[in-house]
Amino acid sequence: PSPGSLRPAKMSPWVPNFKPLDREAWKVFPANLMYAFMVCTTMGIGLYFALPWWAYVLVFVPVGVFAFCACMYWGAYLLNPWAKPGDCTKWISFKNPSDEARFKGKRIDIETMYEMYFDEKLDFKDEDLMSVFAQRNEFVTYTFGVTTHVWFLLSQWVPEVLTHSRRQDESQVVDHYDRGNIVDVRDEAEDDFYGAFLGDRMVYTSGITLTGDESLEQMQDNKMNLVCNLVKMKKGDKHLDIGCGWGTLVNHSAKNFGSQSTGVTLAKNQVAYATNVAKKLGTEKNIRLLRMDYRDIPKEKFDKVTCLEMAEHVGVKNFQKFLCQVRELMEDDGLFYMQIAGLRRAFQYEDLVWGLFMAKYIFPGADASMPLGWVIGQLELAGFEVTHVDTIGVHYSLTIKKWFDNWVKNKAKVVAKHGERWYRIFHLFLAWSTYISGTGGATCFMITSMKNRNCFDRRQMIANRLKGDNNKSIVDLNKKVK
Repeated sequence: PSPGSLRPAKMSPWVPNFKPLDREAWKVFPANLMYAFMVCTTMGIGLYFALPWWAYVLVFVPVGVFAFCACMYWGAYLLNPWAKPGDCTKWISFKNPSDEARFKGKRIDIETMYEMYFDEKLDFKDEDLMSVFAQRNEFVTYTFGVTTHVWFLLSQWVPEVLTHSRRQDESQVVDHYDRGNIVDVRDEAEDDFYGAFLGDRMVYTSGITLTGDESLEQMQDNKMNLVCNLVKMKKGDKHLDIGCGWGTLVNHSAKNFGSQSTGVTLAKNQVAYATNVAKKLGTEKNIRLLRMDYRDIPKEKFDKVTCLEMAEHVGVKNFQKFLCQVRELMEDDGLFYMQIAGLRRAFQYEDLVWGLFMAKYIFPGADASMPLGWVIGQLELAGFEVTHVDTIGVHYSLTIKKWFDNWVKNKAKVVAKHGERWYRIFHLFLAWSTYISGTGGATCFMITSMKNRNCFDRRQMIANRLKGDNNKSIVDLNKKVK
Protein backbone atom coordinates (compact mmCIF):
# COMPACT_ATOMS: atom_id res chain seq x y z
CA PRO A 1 0.00 0.00 0.00
CA SER A 2 1.06 3.60 -0.56
CA PRO A 3 0.87 6.19 2.23
CA GLY A 4 -2.06 7.88 0.51
CA SER A 5 -4.05 4.66 0.45
CA LEU A 6 -3.94 4.03 4.20
CA ARG A 7 -7.42 4.33 5.63
CA PRO A 8 -7.85 5.84 9.10
CA ALA A 9 -7.71 2.98 11.58
CA LYS A 10 -10.96 2.52 13.47
CA MET A 11 -10.92 2.76 17.23
CA SER A 12 -9.72 -0.48 18.69
CA PRO A 13 -9.57 -1.69 22.33
CA TRP A 14 -5.84 -2.40 22.26
CA VAL A 15 -5.12 0.48 24.66
CA PRO A 16 -7.20 0.65 27.87
CA ASN A 17 -9.23 3.80 28.39
CA PHE A 18 -7.34 6.44 30.33
CA LYS A 19 -7.15 10.20 30.61
CA PRO A 20 -3.86 11.57 29.28
CA LEU A 21 -2.35 14.34 31.37
CA ASP A 22 -0.48 17.12 29.60
CA ARG A 23 2.47 18.59 31.48
CA GLU A 24 3.72 21.03 28.86
CA ALA A 25 7.23 21.60 30.13
CA TRP A 26 8.30 23.41 26.97
CA LYS A 27 6.00 26.33 27.86
CA VAL A 28 7.78 27.09 31.11
CA PHE A 29 11.28 25.73 30.48
CA PRO A 30 13.56 28.83 30.55
CA ALA A 31 15.64 27.84 27.52
CA ASN A 32 16.99 31.30 26.71
CA LEU A 33 18.03 31.80 30.32
CA MET A 34 19.77 28.41 30.26
CA TYR A 35 21.70 29.21 27.07
CA ALA A 36 22.76 32.60 28.40
CA PHE A 37 23.93 31.09 31.69
CA MET A 38 25.91 28.36 29.89
CA VAL A 39 27.74 30.77 27.61
CA CYS A 40 28.37 33.53 30.16
CA THR A 41 29.48 31.16 32.92
CA THR A 42 31.84 29.28 30.61
CA MET A 43 33.34 32.51 29.30
CA GLY A 44 33.65 33.92 32.83
CA ILE A 45 35.46 30.85 34.16
CA GLY A 46 37.72 30.72 31.13
CA LEU A 47 38.71 34.39 31.33
CA TYR A 48 39.13 34.36 35.11
CA PHE A 49 41.52 31.40 35.04
CA ALA A 50 43.09 32.37 31.67
CA LEU A 51 42.26 28.96 30.20
CA PRO A 52 43.40 27.91 26.71
CA TRP A 53 40.66 27.79 24.06
CA TRP A 54 40.35 23.98 24.14
CA ALA A 55 39.63 24.02 27.89
CA TYR A 56 36.44 25.99 27.28
CA VAL A 57 34.83 22.81 25.95
CA LEU A 58 35.71 20.91 29.11
CA VAL A 59 34.14 23.66 31.19
CA PHE A 60 31.08 24.03 28.97
CA VAL A 61 29.90 20.40 29.39
CA PRO A 62 29.49 20.31 33.20
CA VAL A 63 28.17 23.88 33.20
CA GLY A 64 25.61 22.88 30.58
CA VAL A 65 24.47 19.83 32.54
CA PHE A 66 24.14 21.91 35.70
CA ALA A 67 22.16 24.60 33.88
CA PHE A 68 19.86 22.05 32.26
CA CYS A 69 19.11 20.34 35.59
CA ALA A 70 18.51 23.65 37.35
CA CYS A 71 16.10 24.74 34.62
CA MET A 72 14.31 21.40 34.80
CA TYR A 73 13.65 21.93 38.50
CA TRP A 74 12.65 25.55 37.98
CA GLY A 75 10.27 24.63 35.19
CA ALA A 76 8.73 21.89 37.31
CA TYR A 77 8.19 24.37 40.14
CA LEU A 78 6.43 26.82 37.81
CA LEU A 79 4.31 24.13 36.23
CA ASN A 80 3.44 22.54 39.59
CA PRO A 81 2.47 19.30 37.82
CA TRP A 82 1.89 17.09 40.86
CA ALA A 83 -0.28 19.21 43.12
CA LYS A 84 -2.96 16.53 43.24
CA PRO A 85 -2.20 14.05 46.04
CA GLY A 86 -1.84 10.36 45.29
CA ASP A 87 -1.23 7.12 47.15
CA CYS A 88 1.04 4.75 45.25
CA THR A 89 0.32 1.89 47.68
CA LYS A 90 -3.10 1.50 46.07
CA TRP A 91 -1.31 0.19 42.98
CA ILE A 92 1.99 -1.08 44.40
CA SER A 93 2.80 -3.84 46.89
CA PHE A 94 6.19 -3.29 48.56
CA LYS A 95 8.15 -6.31 49.74
CA ASN A 96 9.75 -4.46 52.68
CA PRO A 97 7.39 -3.05 55.35
CA SER A 98 9.67 -0.02 55.77
CA ASP A 99 9.21 0.84 52.09
CA GLU A 100 5.47 0.43 52.49
CA ALA A 101 5.48 2.90 55.38
CA ARG A 102 7.79 5.27 53.53
CA PHE A 103 5.49 5.64 50.50
CA LYS A 104 2.12 5.27 52.22
CA GLY A 105 -0.14 8.12 51.12
CA LYS A 106 2.46 9.51 48.74
CA ARG A 107 3.31 9.48 45.08
CA ILE A 108 6.43 7.62 43.96
CA ASP A 109 9.00 8.89 41.49
CA ILE A 110 8.75 6.72 38.39
CA GLU A 111 12.50 6.08 38.29
CA THR A 112 12.45 4.86 41.90
CA MET A 113 9.47 2.70 41.01
CA TYR A 114 11.03 0.94 38.03
CA GLU A 115 14.40 0.44 39.74
CA MET A 116 12.66 -1.21 42.70
CA TYR A 117 10.56 -3.29 40.31
CA PHE A 118 13.67 -4.53 38.50
CA ASP A 119 15.28 -5.38 41.85
CA GLU A 120 12.13 -7.30 42.90
CA LYS A 121 11.52 -4.93 45.81
CA LEU A 122 7.97 -4.26 44.70
CA ASP A 123 5.21 -5.74 42.59
CA PHE A 124 2.05 -4.30 41.13
CA LYS A 125 -1.27 -5.29 42.67
CA ASP A 126 -2.82 -5.59 39.22
CA GLU A 127 -0.93 -8.26 37.26
CA ASP A 128 -1.80 -6.47 34.02
CA LEU A 129 1.02 -3.91 33.83
CA MET A 130 -0.62 -2.28 30.82
CA SER A 131 -3.63 -1.45 32.98
CA VAL A 132 -1.38 -0.13 35.76
CA PHE A 133 0.43 2.23 33.38
CA ALA A 134 -2.89 3.52 32.11
CA GLN A 135 -3.33 4.98 35.61
CA ARG A 136 0.29 5.99 36.24
CA ASN A 137 -0.47 9.71 36.47
CA GLU A 138 -2.56 9.00 39.56
CA PHE A 139 0.40 7.81 41.63
CA VAL A 140 3.80 8.69 40.06
CA THR A 141 5.91 11.79 39.57
CA TYR A 142 8.49 12.50 36.84
CA THR A 143 11.17 14.28 38.83
CA PHE A 144 14.74 14.78 37.66
CA GLY A 145 16.97 13.02 40.20
CA VAL A 146 20.30 14.59 41.17
CA THR A 147 21.94 11.32 42.26
CA THR A 148 20.37 9.28 39.46
CA HIS A 149 19.58 11.18 36.26
CA VAL A 150 22.36 13.73 36.67
CA TRP A 151 24.93 11.05 37.47
CA PHE A 152 23.79 9.02 34.46
CA LEU A 153 24.11 12.09 32.21
CA LEU A 154 27.62 12.90 33.43
CA SER A 155 29.03 9.39 33.75
CA GLN A 156 27.49 7.68 30.73
CA TRP A 157 25.29 9.72 28.39
CA VAL A 158 27.55 12.73 27.80
CA PRO A 159 30.73 10.63 27.26
CA GLU A 160 28.83 8.39 24.82
CA VAL A 161 27.46 11.36 22.87
CA LEU A 162 30.92 12.92 22.59
CA THR A 163 32.67 9.66 21.66
CA HIS A 164 30.64 7.30 19.44
CA SER A 165 33.80 5.41 18.51
CA ARG A 166 33.77 2.14 16.61
CA ARG A 167 34.59 0.22 19.78
CA GLN A 168 31.76 1.88 21.72
CA ASP A 169 29.19 1.36 18.98
CA GLU A 170 30.11 -2.28 18.45
CA SER A 171 30.09 -3.11 22.17
CA GLN A 172 26.64 -1.57 22.59
CA VAL A 173 25.15 -3.28 19.54
CA VAL A 174 26.63 -6.69 20.32
CA ASP A 175 25.63 -6.51 23.98
CA HIS A 176 22.09 -5.57 23.01
CA TYR A 177 21.29 -7.61 19.92
CA ASP A 178 23.33 -10.71 20.69
CA ARG A 179 21.64 -11.13 24.07
CA GLY A 180 19.52 -14.02 22.82
CA ASN A 181 20.77 -17.36 21.60
CA ILE A 182 20.05 -18.73 18.15
CA VAL A 183 18.53 -22.18 18.58
CA ASP A 184 17.15 -24.62 16.07
CA VAL A 185 13.44 -25.26 16.43
CA ARG A 186 11.85 -27.50 13.78
CA ASP A 187 14.66 -26.70 11.34
CA GLU A 188 14.13 -22.95 11.77
CA ALA A 189 16.29 -20.42 13.55
CA GLU A 190 14.83 -18.80 16.63
CA ASP A 191 16.23 -16.06 18.84
CA ASP A 192 15.20 -17.08 22.35
CA PHE A 193 15.16 -13.49 23.66
CA TYR A 194 13.88 -11.21 20.90
CA GLY A 195 11.80 -13.98 19.39
CA ALA A 196 9.80 -13.97 22.61
CA PHE A 197 8.12 -10.71 21.62
CA LEU A 198 8.93 -9.83 17.99
CA GLY A 199 7.07 -12.83 16.61
CA ASP A 200 7.69 -14.73 13.38
CA ARG A 201 8.80 -11.74 11.28
CA MET A 202 11.53 -10.63 13.73
CA VAL A 203 11.17 -6.94 12.89
CA TYR A 204 12.25 -4.57 15.69
CA THR A 205 10.50 -1.54 14.16
CA SER A 206 6.92 -0.40 13.85
CA GLY A 207 4.43 -2.29 11.74
CA ILE A 208 1.69 -0.55 9.74
CA THR A 209 -1.99 -1.07 10.46
CA LEU A 210 -4.84 -0.42 8.05
CA THR A 211 -7.73 -1.46 10.30
CA GLY A 212 -6.32 -1.71 13.82
CA ASP A 213 -7.17 -5.40 13.94
CA GLU A 214 -4.40 -7.09 11.94
CA SER A 215 -2.04 -9.61 13.42
CA LEU A 216 1.52 -8.54 14.21
CA GLU A 217 2.77 -10.52 11.21
CA GLN A 218 0.34 -8.82 8.82
CA MET A 219 1.31 -5.40 10.17
CA GLN A 220 4.97 -6.14 9.52
CA ASP A 221 4.18 -7.41 6.02
CA ASN A 222 2.29 -4.16 5.40
CA LYS A 223 5.38 -2.30 6.56
CA MET A 224 7.82 -4.20 4.34
CA ASN A 225 5.61 -3.64 1.29
CA LEU A 226 5.20 0.03 2.10
CA VAL A 227 8.96 0.59 2.42
CA CYS A 228 9.65 -1.18 -0.88
CA ASN A 229 6.94 0.84 -2.61
CA LEU A 230 8.20 4.13 -1.20
CA VAL A 231 11.62 3.55 -2.80
CA LYS A 232 9.99 2.06 -5.92
CA MET A 233 11.83 -1.23 -5.52
CA LYS A 234 11.87 -3.31 -8.68
CA LYS A 235 13.50 -6.42 -10.07
CA GLY A 236 17.26 -6.13 -10.41
CA ASP A 237 17.64 -3.10 -8.13
CA LYS A 238 20.81 -3.06 -6.04
CA HIS A 239 19.48 -2.50 -2.55
CA LEU A 240 21.42 -1.69 0.62
CA ASP A 241 19.80 -2.00 4.05
CA ILE A 242 21.95 -0.37 6.74
CA GLY A 243 21.25 -1.89 10.13
CA CYS A 244 19.38 -4.83 8.61
CA GLY A 245 18.51 -6.51 11.91
CA TRP A 246 17.42 -10.10 11.41
CA GLY A 247 17.31 -9.59 7.64
CA THR A 248 13.55 -9.40 7.22
CA LEU A 249 13.57 -6.49 4.77
CA VAL A 250 16.40 -7.79 2.57
CA ASN A 251 14.77 -11.21 2.36
CA HIS A 252 11.31 -9.73 1.75
CA SER A 253 12.58 -7.38 -0.95
CA ALA A 254 14.56 -10.09 -2.71
CA LYS A 255 11.67 -12.57 -2.54
CA ASN A 256 8.78 -10.29 -3.48
CA PHE A 257 10.37 -7.49 -5.52
CA GLY A 258 13.32 -9.26 -7.15
CA SER A 259 16.02 -6.98 -5.73
CA GLN A 260 19.67 -7.80 -5.15
CA SER A 261 19.81 -6.84 -1.48
CA THR A 262 22.74 -6.30 0.85
CA GLY A 263 22.19 -6.17 4.60
CA VAL A 264 24.69 -4.71 7.09
CA THR A 265 24.72 -5.38 10.83
CA LEU A 266 27.21 -5.74 13.68
CA ALA A 267 25.34 -8.56 15.43
CA LYS A 268 26.40 -12.12 14.62
CA ASN A 269 23.07 -13.58 15.83
CA GLN A 270 21.21 -11.45 13.33
CA VAL A 271 23.39 -12.65 10.48
CA ALA A 272 22.84 -16.28 11.53
CA TYR A 273 19.10 -15.82 11.69
CA ALA A 274 18.87 -13.96 8.34
CA THR A 275 20.97 -16.64 6.64
CA ASN A 276 18.66 -19.37 7.87
CA VAL A 277 15.58 -17.49 6.65
CA ALA A 278 17.20 -16.94 3.24
CA LYS A 279 17.68 -20.68 2.89
CA LYS A 280 14.05 -21.27 3.74
CA LEU A 281 12.80 -18.63 1.27
CA GLY A 282 15.27 -19.51 -1.46
CA THR A 283 16.81 -16.04 -1.56
CA GLU A 284 20.43 -17.01 -0.83
CA LYS A 285 21.58 -15.95 -4.31
CA ASN A 286 19.77 -12.61 -4.09
CA ILE A 287 20.98 -11.36 -0.73
CA ARG A 288 24.33 -10.60 0.83
CA LEU A 289 24.85 -10.20 4.57
CA LEU A 290 27.81 -8.19 5.86
CA ARG A 291 28.76 -8.14 9.53
CA MET A 292 30.59 -4.87 9.83
CA ASP A 293 30.49 -1.30 11.08
CA TYR A 294 28.48 1.00 8.82
CA ARG A 295 31.65 3.05 8.28
CA ASP A 296 33.22 0.03 6.53
CA ILE A 297 30.45 -0.56 3.95
CA PRO A 298 32.10 -1.23 0.56
CA LYS A 299 32.16 1.81 -1.68
CA GLU A 300 29.70 0.50 -4.24
CA LYS A 301 26.71 2.18 -5.87
CA PHE A 302 23.16 1.20 -4.93
CA ASP A 303 19.84 2.03 -6.54
CA LYS A 304 17.96 1.97 -3.26
CA VAL A 305 19.22 2.50 0.29
CA THR A 306 17.12 1.85 3.37
CA CYS A 307 17.88 2.44 7.03
CA LEU A 308 15.23 1.50 9.57
CA GLU A 309 15.87 2.81 13.08
CA MET A 310 19.61 2.40 12.95
CA ALA A 311 20.52 6.06 12.33
CA GLU A 312 19.71 6.96 15.95
CA HIS A 313 22.73 4.87 16.99
CA VAL A 314 25.05 6.80 14.67
CA GLY A 315 24.77 9.63 17.15
CA VAL A 316 24.49 13.39 16.77
CA LYS A 317 28.28 13.65 16.47
CA ASN A 318 28.49 11.41 13.38
CA PHE A 319 25.05 12.02 11.85
CA GLN A 320 26.08 14.40 9.09
CA LYS A 321 29.04 12.21 8.10
CA PHE A 322 26.72 9.21 7.96
CA LEU A 323 24.26 10.96 5.63
CA CYS A 324 27.06 12.12 3.35
CA GLN A 325 28.33 8.53 3.24
CA VAL A 326 24.85 7.30 2.27
CA ARG A 327 24.67 9.90 -0.49
CA GLU A 328 27.95 8.69 -1.97
CA LEU A 329 26.72 5.09 -1.88
CA MET A 330 23.67 5.96 -4.00
CA GLU A 331 23.29 6.10 -7.74
CA ASP A 332 22.42 9.59 -8.94
CA ASP A 333 18.82 8.53 -9.59
CA GLY A 334 18.64 6.43 -6.42
CA LEU A 335 16.23 6.77 -3.50
CA PHE A 336 16.89 6.73 0.22
CA TYR A 337 14.38 5.64 2.87
CA MET A 338 15.22 6.45 6.48
CA GLN A 339 13.02 5.54 9.42
CA ILE A 340 14.08 7.14 12.66
CA ALA A 341 12.59 7.35 16.14
CA GLY A 342 12.44 10.77 17.73
CA LEU A 343 11.08 12.90 20.54
CA ARG A 344 8.69 15.79 20.13
CA ARG A 345 10.09 19.31 20.23
CA ALA A 346 7.28 20.53 22.51
CA PHE A 347 8.50 18.17 25.20
CA GLN A 348 6.85 17.15 28.45
CA TYR A 349 8.58 15.95 31.61
CA GLU A 350 7.61 12.33 31.11
CA ASP A 351 9.19 12.38 27.63
CA LEU A 352 12.63 13.21 29.03
CA VAL A 353 12.43 10.77 31.93
CA TRP A 354 11.32 8.00 29.55
CA GLY A 355 14.13 8.93 27.15
CA LEU A 356 16.75 8.58 29.87
CA PHE A 357 15.28 5.21 30.87
CA MET A 358 15.57 4.05 27.26
CA ALA A 359 19.16 5.30 27.01
CA LYS A 360 20.13 3.41 30.16
CA TYR A 361 18.37 0.09 29.67
CA ILE A 362 17.09 -0.40 26.12
CA PHE A 363 18.92 1.58 23.43
CA PRO A 364 22.23 2.95 24.77
CA GLY A 365 23.99 5.26 22.36
CA ALA A 366 20.84 6.21 20.39
CA ASP A 367 21.29 9.93 21.04
CA ALA A 368 20.27 10.98 17.52
CA SER A 369 16.61 10.40 18.40
CA MET A 370 15.76 14.02 17.67
CA PRO A 371 12.73 16.08 16.63
CA LEU A 372 11.70 15.91 12.98
CA GLY A 373 12.92 19.40 12.10
CA TRP A 374 16.48 18.54 13.10
CA VAL A 375 16.48 15.36 11.00
CA ILE A 376 15.11 17.13 7.92
CA GLY A 377 17.71 19.87 8.32
CA GLN A 378 20.50 17.30 8.46
CA LEU A 379 19.22 15.58 5.30
CA GLU A 380 19.05 18.83 3.38
CA LEU A 381 22.51 19.85 4.62
CA ALA A 382 23.86 16.54 3.25
CA GLY A 383 22.46 17.26 -0.21
CA PHE A 384 19.14 15.39 -0.08
CA GLU A 385 15.71 16.51 -1.22
CA VAL A 386 12.94 15.12 0.97
CA THR A 387 10.03 13.75 -1.06
CA HIS A 388 7.85 12.15 1.59
CA VAL A 389 7.45 12.29 5.37
CA ASP A 390 5.04 10.43 7.60
CA THR A 391 4.72 10.09 11.38
CA ILE A 392 3.70 6.63 12.56
CA GLY A 393 3.68 6.88 16.34
CA VAL A 394 0.16 5.48 16.63
CA HIS A 395 1.16 2.49 14.45
CA TYR A 396 4.13 1.98 16.76
CA SER A 397 1.88 2.01 19.79
CA LEU A 398 -0.19 -0.86 18.44
CA THR A 399 2.94 -2.75 17.39
CA ILE A 400 4.46 -2.47 20.86
CA LYS A 401 1.21 -3.55 22.47
CA LYS A 402 1.38 -6.74 20.43
CA TRP A 403 5.02 -7.20 21.47
CA PHE A 404 3.92 -6.76 25.09
CA ASP A 405 1.29 -9.49 24.72
CA ASN A 406 3.88 -11.88 23.24
CA TRP A 407 6.36 -11.09 26.02
CA VAL A 408 3.84 -11.81 28.77
CA LYS A 409 2.77 -15.02 27.04
CA ASN A 410 6.39 -16.22 26.94
CA LYS A 411 7.30 -15.18 30.49
CA ALA A 412 8.20 -18.67 31.72
CA LYS A 413 10.62 -19.27 28.82
CA VAL A 414 12.28 -15.87 29.18
CA VAL A 415 12.74 -16.13 32.94
CA ALA A 416 14.11 -19.67 32.66
CA LYS A 417 16.66 -18.63 30.03
CA HIS A 418 17.54 -15.03 30.91
CA GLY A 419 16.34 -14.45 34.47
CA GLU A 420 13.61 -12.47 36.22
CA ARG A 421 15.41 -9.11 35.95
CA TRP A 422 15.58 -9.08 32.14
CA TYR A 423 11.95 -10.11 31.97
CA ARG A 424 10.94 -7.23 34.23
CA ILE A 425 13.01 -4.65 32.34
CA PHE A 426 11.36 -5.43 29.01
CA HIS A 427 7.98 -5.96 30.66
CA LEU A 428 8.01 -2.35 31.87
CA PHE A 429 9.67 -1.01 28.72
CA LEU A 430 6.94 -2.43 26.48
CA ALA A 431 4.06 -1.31 28.70
CA TRP A 432 5.37 2.24 29.16
CA SER A 433 6.36 2.65 25.51
CA THR A 434 2.90 1.65 24.31
CA TYR A 435 1.53 4.79 25.96
CA ILE A 436 4.48 7.05 25.18
CA SER A 437 4.18 6.42 21.43
CA GLY A 438 0.38 6.45 21.55
CA THR A 439 0.25 9.91 23.11
CA GLY A 440 3.02 11.59 21.11
CA GLY A 441 5.80 11.58 23.72
CA ALA A 442 7.97 9.71 21.25
CA THR A 443 7.21 8.82 17.67
CA CYS A 444 8.78 7.50 14.49
CA PHE A 445 9.38 9.29 11.19
CA MET A 446 9.31 7.67 7.75
CA ILE A 447 11.37 9.83 5.41
CA THR A 448 12.00 9.25 1.71
CA SER A 449 14.56 11.39 -0.09
CA MET A 450 16.75 11.62 -3.16
CA LYS A 451 19.88 13.45 -4.22
CA ASN A 452 19.01 17.11 -4.75
CA ARG A 453 20.28 17.34 -8.31
CA ASN A 454 18.85 19.36 -11.20
CA CYS A 455 19.03 16.39 -13.56
CA PHE A 456 17.04 14.05 -11.31
CA ASP A 457 13.85 13.09 -13.18
CA ARG A 458 11.31 14.15 -10.59
CA ARG A 459 8.37 12.95 -12.70
CA GLN A 460 8.97 9.46 -11.36
CA MET A 461 7.91 10.71 -7.92
CA ILE A 462 4.36 11.41 -9.12
CA ALA A 463 2.69 8.34 -7.69
CA ASN A 464 -0.83 7.15 -8.39
CA ARG A 465 -1.65 6.87 -4.72
CA LEU A 466 -5.38 6.57 -5.31
CA LYS A 467 -4.71 3.08 -6.66
CA GLY A 468 -2.43 2.30 -3.75
CA ASP A 469 0.52 1.49 -5.98
CA ASN A 470 3.53 3.68 -5.49
CA ASN A 471 5.34 2.05 -8.41
CA LYS A 472 2.88 3.28 -11.05
CA SER A 473 3.27 6.86 -12.16
CA ILE A 474 0.52 9.07 -13.47
CA VAL A 475 2.99 10.49 -15.97
CA ASP A 476 4.31 8.35 -18.81
CA LEU A 477 8.05 8.76 -18.35
CA ASN A 478 8.77 7.51 -21.88
CA LYS A 479 6.45 10.04 -23.47
CA LYS A 480 8.13 13.10 -24.90
CA VAL A 481 7.30 16.19 -22.86
CA LYS A 482 6.33 19.20 -24.94
